[in-house]
Amino acid sequence: MVKIGIVGCAGRMGRMLVSEIQNSDKATLAGGTEPPGSPFVGQDAAALAGAEPAGVVIGDDAEALFDISDAVINFTAPAATVVHAALAAETGTALTVGTTGLSENDFSQLKTAAERTVIVQAANFSIGVNLLLGLTEQVAGILGDDYDIEILEMHHRHKVDAPSGTALALGEAAAAGRRVDLGSVAQRVRDGITGARASGDIGFATLRGGGVVGDHTVLFASEQERVELTHKAASRAVFAAGALRATLWTEGRANGYYTMRDILGFS
Repeated sequence: MVKIGIVGCAGRMGRMLVSEIQNSDKATLAGGTEPPGSPFVGQDAAALAGAEPAGVVIGDDAEALFDISDAVINFTAPAATVVHAALAAETGTALTVGTTGLSENDFSQLKTAAERTVIVQAANFSIGVNLLLGLTEQVAGILGDDYDIEILEMHHRHKVDAPSGTALALGEAAAAGRRVDLGSVAQRVRDGITGARASGDIGFATLRGGGVVGDHTVLFASEQERVELTHKAASRAVFAAGALRATLWTEGRANGYYTMRDILGFS
């Protein structure tokens, strides 16, 4: 049984992850944390997630959590994620990162920490989304510049970053298929008189509202036809299941920085 800790265990994803671990026959909940002062500190993590009490009390000491865990799952804010990556490196604890909105510097620090431990990072842990990423790269390479690429995403009203990490990952996949740098062709904002669409651009459109878990569509549009690749998540449980699968995969793995492509054999 792999002992797994959850930082941010009282959040929506945190509770889903706790529930997923409680239902697993391959993992056990080592503990969970929330920031100091949180009203959830001192509560039973499993009971908070809607399961039978497990005697695992939510704490506020992340370092202690890393000390007692084989692996830790992190779906927190970027700043906290970097701190947790450093703790993972210090303790040799595997870390699964599902945080979105990470900067280039954040990614750099994750990769530095991965020199001393196992880190799995993904913008989205859904198996279907990772299949979509692979298809997007392949289709972009086949269709070429004759087809304009637009990436449309919609999430719930509470999501704080835009475009979503998954949308940006899809943009990276499309750019890789065309063998270009996404930063040089991304069009993330359109407002006012923008002029004609530049050939080769990869556009992004962001929608927010209601309780949408996550919808992503990659459109390839030519003068004669349109190809659309779409994934719609019906429940956050799909992300928790994928994150648990990724975390179990880290057991016995060599130190390094991995993604879902490695876990699913797409690399």
